[in-house]
Amino acid sequence: MELMRVITATEAAPGRPNEDQVFHHGALVGVLDGVSAHPDLDTGCAHGPAWYTRRLVARLSEAADAALAATLPDLLATAIERVAREHPGCDLANPSTPAATACLVRDTGTELEYLVLCDSPLVADVGAETFAVVDDRFDRVYEQIRREALAGDVSVGSAVHRARQLTAALRKQELTNTPGGYWVAAADPAAAAQAVTGRLPLRGPRAIRRAALLTDGASCAVDLFGLYDWAGLLDVLTADGPVELIRQVRQAETADADGYSRPRHKRHDDATVALCLFDPAPR
Repeated sequence: MELMRVITATEAAPGRPNEDQVFHHGALVGVLDGVSAHPDLDTGCAHGPAWYTRRLVARLSEAADAALAATLPDLLATAIERVAREHPGCDLANPSTPAATACLVRDTGTELEYLVLCDSPLVADVGAETFAVVDDRFDRVYEQIRREALAGDVSVGSAVHRARQLTAALRKQELTNTPGGYWVAAADPAAAAQAVTGRLPLRGPRAIRRAALLTDGASCAVDLFGLYDWAGLLDVLTADGPVELIRQVRQAETADADGYSRPRHKRHDDATVALCLFDPAPR
Protein backbone atom coordinates (compact mmCIF):
# COMPACT_ATOMS: atom_id res chain seq x y z
CA MET A 1 0.00 0.00 0.00
CA GLU A 2 1.33 3.42 -0.92
CA LEU A 3 1.81 5.50 2.23
CA MET A 4 2.73 8.82 0.60
CA ARG A 5 0.50 10.11 -2.16
CA VAL A 6 1.93 12.90 -4.28
CA ILE A 7 -0.08 15.32 -6.43
CA THR A 8 1.81 17.84 -8.54
CA ALA A 9 1.20 20.76 -10.86
CA THR A 10 3.41 23.28 -12.60
CA GLU A 11 2.53 26.14 -14.91
CA ALA A 12 4.77 28.58 -16.74
CA ALA A 13 4.21 32.30 -16.57
CA PRO A 14 2.07 33.22 -19.60
CA GLY A 15 4.12 33.53 -22.77
CA ARG A 16 7.35 32.20 -21.25
CA PRO A 17 9.11 28.82 -21.00
CA ASN A 18 8.71 27.11 -17.65
CA GLU A 19 11.88 27.41 -15.57
CA ASP A 20 10.35 25.46 -12.66
CA GLN A 21 10.53 21.68 -12.28
CA VAL A 22 8.61 19.23 -10.10
CA PHE A 23 9.42 15.53 -9.73
CA HIS A 24 8.48 12.42 -7.78
CA HIS A 25 11.13 9.72 -8.00
CA GLY A 26 10.53 6.81 -5.65
CA ALA A 27 10.65 8.19 -2.10
CA LEU A 28 12.12 11.51 -3.27
CA VAL A 29 9.95 14.52 -4.14
CA GLY A 30 11.16 17.96 -5.15
CA VAL A 31 10.42 21.33 -6.67
CA LEU A 32 13.08 23.53 -8.27
CA ASP A 33 12.74 27.15 -9.33
CA GLY A 34 15.16 28.31 -11.99
CA VAL A 35 16.68 31.72 -11.24
CA SER A 36 16.13 34.12 -14.13
CA ALA A 37 18.99 36.51 -14.85
CA HIS A 38 18.16 40.06 -15.87
CA PRO A 39 18.13 40.16 -19.70
CA ASP A 40 20.80 42.89 -19.73
CA LEU A 41 23.28 40.79 -17.73
CA ASP A 42 25.77 38.40 -19.29
CA THR A 43 25.47 34.96 -17.68
CA GLY A 44 28.65 33.56 -19.25
CA CYS A 45 26.62 30.47 -20.18
CA ALA A 46 25.02 29.10 -23.33
CA HIS A 47 22.28 27.49 -21.23
CA GLY A 48 19.41 28.95 -19.27
CA PRO A 49 17.49 28.24 -16.06
CA ALA A 50 15.03 25.85 -17.75
CA TRP A 51 17.90 23.69 -19.01
CA TYR A 52 19.56 23.83 -15.60
CA THR A 53 16.51 22.72 -13.61
CA ARG A 54 15.81 19.85 -16.05
CA ARG A 55 19.39 18.62 -15.74
CA LEU A 56 19.37 18.97 -11.96
CA VAL A 57 16.24 16.82 -11.68
CA ALA A 58 17.83 14.13 -13.82
CA ARG A 59 21.04 14.12 -11.77
CA LEU A 60 19.16 14.16 -8.45
CA SER A 61 17.19 11.09 -9.52
CA GLU A 62 20.36 9.29 -10.58
CA ALA A 63 22.13 10.18 -7.34
CA ALA A 64 19.18 8.98 -5.25
CA ASP A 65 19.22 5.61 -7.03
CA ALA A 66 22.98 5.20 -6.67
CA ALA A 67 23.37 6.20 -3.01
CA LEU A 68 20.38 5.12 -0.97
CA ALA A 69 21.99 6.12 2.34
CA ALA A 70 23.15 9.57 1.20
CA THR A 71 21.73 12.64 2.90
CA LEU A 72 19.65 15.12 0.93
CA PRO A 73 22.49 17.71 0.97
CA ASP A 74 24.85 15.04 -0.36
CA LEU A 75 22.41 14.16 -3.15
CA LEU A 76 22.02 17.80 -4.08
CA ALA A 77 25.78 18.39 -3.99
CA THR A 78 26.36 15.41 -6.27
CA ALA A 79 23.71 16.64 -8.70
CA ILE A 80 25.15 20.18 -8.77
CA GLU A 81 28.64 18.85 -9.43
CA ARG A 82 27.47 16.58 -12.25
CA VAL A 83 25.47 19.31 -13.97
CA ALA A 84 28.47 21.64 -13.73
CA ARG A 85 30.46 19.12 -15.76
CA GLU A 86 27.79 19.15 -18.48
CA HIS A 87 28.60 22.69 -19.63
CA PRO A 88 32.38 22.93 -19.41
CA GLY A 89 32.67 25.71 -21.97
CA CYS A 90 30.61 28.09 -19.86
CA ASP A 91 31.89 30.56 -17.28
CA LEU A 92 30.57 28.90 -14.15
CA ALA A 93 32.22 31.54 -11.94
CA ASN A 94 29.85 34.16 -13.34
CA PRO A 95 27.41 35.06 -10.51
CA SER A 96 24.54 34.99 -13.03
CA THR A 97 25.30 31.41 -14.15
CA PRO A 98 22.10 29.29 -14.29
CA ALA A 99 20.87 28.45 -10.80
CA ALA A 100 17.86 27.12 -8.93
CA THR A 101 16.21 27.15 -5.55
CA ALA A 102 15.35 23.70 -4.16
CA CYS A 103 12.81 22.12 -1.87
CA LEU A 104 13.19 18.35 -1.41
CA VAL A 105 11.59 15.72 0.81
CA ARG A 106 12.23 11.99 1.16
CA ASP A 107 10.05 9.40 2.88
CA THR A 108 12.30 7.04 4.86
CA GLY A 109 9.44 4.95 6.21
CA THR A 110 9.70 6.40 9.71
CA GLU A 111 10.53 10.05 9.01
CA LEU A 112 10.19 12.67 6.32
CA GLU A 113 13.57 14.22 5.56
CA TYR A 114 13.51 17.71 4.11
CA LEU A 115 15.85 20.22 2.50
CA VAL A 116 15.06 23.85 1.70
CA LEU A 117 17.53 26.04 -0.20
CA CYS A 118 16.63 29.66 -0.91
CA ASP A 119 13.01 30.79 -1.28
CA SER A 120 11.05 27.62 -2.12
CA PRO A 121 9.33 26.76 1.19
CA LEU A 122 7.98 23.54 2.65
CA VAL A 123 4.60 23.80 4.41
CA ALA A 124 3.65 20.99 6.79
CA ASP A 125 0.89 19.78 9.11
CA VAL A 126 2.54 18.06 12.07
CA GLY A 127 0.15 16.94 14.77
CA ALA A 128 -2.19 19.89 15.29
CA GLU A 129 0.35 22.46 14.07
CA THR A 130 0.82 23.97 10.61
CA PHE A 131 4.06 25.75 9.81
CA ALA A 132 6.40 26.68 6.98
CA VAL A 133 10.03 25.63 6.80
CA VAL A 134 11.83 28.51 5.12
CA ASP A 135 15.36 29.55 4.24
CA ASP A 136 15.01 33.24 5.02
CA ARG A 137 18.58 34.33 4.27
CA PHE A 138 17.68 35.64 0.83
CA ASP A 139 14.79 37.69 2.20
CA ARG A 140 16.96 39.12 4.99
CA VAL A 141 19.91 40.20 2.88
CA TYR A 142 17.77 41.32 -0.06
CA GLU A 143 15.18 43.25 1.96
CA GLN A 144 16.57 46.74 1.42
CA ILE A 145 17.37 46.06 -2.23
CA ARG A 146 13.84 44.80 -2.79
CA ARG A 147 12.35 47.84 -1.06
CA GLU A 148 14.19 50.16 -3.44
CA ALA A 149 13.52 48.06 -6.55
CA LEU A 150 9.83 47.56 -5.79
CA ALA A 151 8.62 50.91 -4.52
CA GLY A 152 5.18 50.35 -6.06
CA ASP A 153 5.12 53.75 -7.75
CA VAL A 154 5.67 52.54 -11.31
CA SER A 155 4.08 49.81 -13.40
CA VAL A 156 5.63 46.36 -13.70
CA GLY A 157 7.48 46.25 -17.02
CA SER A 158 7.87 50.01 -17.40
CA ALA A 159 11.26 51.47 -18.32
CA VAL A 160 11.83 52.73 -14.76
CA HIS A 161 10.81 49.37 -13.32
CA ARG A 162 13.21 47.52 -15.66
CA ALA A 163 16.06 49.86 -14.74
CA ARG A 164 15.45 49.27 -11.04
CA GLN A 165 15.46 45.52 -11.61
CA LEU A 166 18.86 45.74 -13.29
CA THR A 167 20.28 47.72 -10.35
CA ALA A 168 18.83 45.14 -7.95
CA ALA A 169 20.27 42.26 -9.99
CA LEU A 170 23.76 43.77 -9.92
CA ARG A 171 23.60 44.23 -6.16
CA LYS A 172 22.22 40.71 -5.71
CA GLN A 173 25.26 39.27 -7.50
CA GLU A 174 27.44 40.38 -4.60
CA LEU A 175 25.32 38.33 -2.17
CA THR A 176 24.99 35.10 -4.16
CA ASN A 177 26.61 31.99 -2.66
CA THR A 178 28.75 33.95 -0.24
CA PRO A 179 29.05 33.84 3.56
CA GLY A 180 26.79 36.52 4.96
CA GLY A 181 24.71 36.42 1.78
CA TYR A 182 22.41 33.66 0.58
CA TRP A 183 22.82 30.26 -1.06
CA VAL A 184 21.32 28.72 -4.17
CA ALA A 185 22.05 25.66 -6.32
CA ALA A 186 24.33 26.84 -9.14
CA ALA A 187 27.82 25.59 -10.03
CA ASP A 188 29.36 25.12 -6.57
CA PRO A 189 28.27 21.91 -4.81
CA ALA A 190 29.27 23.45 -1.46
CA ALA A 191 25.99 25.40 -1.54
CA ALA A 192 24.07 22.20 -0.75
CA ALA A 193 25.64 22.01 2.71
CA GLN A 194 24.16 25.44 3.48
CA ALA A 195 20.56 24.28 3.02
CA VAL A 196 18.01 24.21 5.83
CA THR A 197 17.44 20.53 6.69
CA GLY A 198 15.55 18.42 9.18
CA ARG A 199 13.27 15.47 9.79
CA LEU A 200 9.59 15.18 10.65
CA PRO A 201 8.02 12.06 12.19
CA LEU A 202 5.75 9.80 10.15
CA ARG A 203 4.49 7.98 13.25
CA GLY A 204 3.07 8.93 16.60
CA PRO A 205 0.98 11.85 17.86
CA ARG A 206 3.10 14.43 16.02
CA ALA A 207 3.17 12.55 12.74
CA ILE A 208 3.11 14.65 9.60
CA ARG A 209 -0.23 14.54 7.78
CA ARG A 210 0.30 16.84 4.80
CA ALA A 211 3.19 18.66 3.21
CA ALA A 212 3.41 21.08 0.30
CA LEU A 213 6.58 21.93 -1.59
CA LEU A 214 6.22 25.29 -3.32
CA THR A 215 8.13 27.58 -5.62
CA ASP A 216 7.69 31.25 -4.79
CA GLY A 217 5.29 31.58 -7.72
CA ALA A 218 2.88 29.46 -5.67
CA SER A 219 3.81 30.43 -2.10
CA CYS A 220 3.00 34.03 -3.10
CA ALA A 221 -0.65 33.05 -2.53
CA VAL A 222 0.23 33.50 1.16
CA ASP A 223 3.27 35.76 1.49
CA LEU A 224 2.53 38.24 -1.30
CA PHE A 225 -1.17 38.23 -2.15
CA GLY A 226 -2.47 37.18 1.27
CA LEU A 227 -5.12 34.84 -0.14
CA TYR A 228 -4.64 32.36 2.72
CA ASP A 229 -2.53 31.54 5.72
CA TRP A 230 -0.41 28.38 5.50
CA ALA A 231 -3.16 26.17 6.94
CA GLY A 232 -5.67 27.58 4.46
CA LEU A 233 -3.26 26.95 1.59
CA LEU A 234 -2.95 23.28 2.60
CA ASP A 235 -6.74 23.04 2.85
CA VAL A 236 -7.19 24.39 -0.70
CA LEU A 237 -4.52 22.05 -2.04
CA THR A 238 -6.10 19.05 -0.32
CA ALA A 239 -9.68 19.84 -1.30
CA ASP A 240 -9.21 21.26 -4.79
CA GLY A 241 -5.68 20.35 -5.87
CA PRO A 242 -2.57 22.28 -6.91
CA VAL A 243 -4.05 23.35 -10.25
CA GLU A 244 -6.75 25.31 -8.44
CA LEU A 245 -4.22 27.10 -6.23
CA ILE A 246 -2.22 28.12 -9.30
CA ARG A 247 -5.43 29.34 -10.98
CA GLN A 248 -6.14 31.57 -7.99
CA VAL A 249 -2.59 32.95 -8.06
CA ARG A 250 -2.97 33.78 -11.76
CA GLN A 251 -6.23 35.54 -10.97
CA ALA A 252 -4.55 37.60 -8.23
CA GLU A 253 -1.63 38.49 -10.54
CA THR A 254 -4.00 39.62 -13.27
CA ALA A 255 -6.12 41.68 -10.86
CA ASP A 256 -2.98 43.66 -9.96
CA ALA A 257 -1.38 43.57 -13.39
CA ASP A 258 0.52 46.85 -12.91
CA GLY A 259 1.91 45.78 -9.54
CA TYR A 260 0.87 48.87 -7.61
CA SER A 261 -0.92 46.98 -4.84
CA ARG A 262 1.54 44.07 -4.72
CA PRO A 263 4.89 45.33 -6.06
CA ARG A 264 6.93 42.51 -7.58
CA HIS A 265 9.69 41.83 -10.07
CA LYS A 266 7.44 40.20 -12.68
CA ARG A 267 3.77 40.48 -13.55
CA HIS A 268 3.50 36.66 -13.61
CA ASP A 269 5.80 33.94 -12.35
CA ASP A 270 6.15 30.22 -12.95
CA ALA A 271 4.18 28.39 -10.25
CA THR A 272 4.80 24.85 -9.01
CA VAL A 273 3.40 22.67 -6.23
CA ALA A 274 3.97 19.15 -4.95
CA LEU A 275 1.38 18.07 -2.37
CA CYS A 276 2.30 15.05 -0.24
CA LEU A 277 -0.48 13.28 1.67
CA PHE A 278 0.44 10.68 4.27
CA ASP A 279 -1.56 7.60 5.21
CA PRO A 280 -2.60 7.86 8.88
CA ALA A 281 -2.33 4.08 9.32
CA PRO A 282 0.57 2.89 11.54
CA ARG A 283 3.77 2.15 9.67
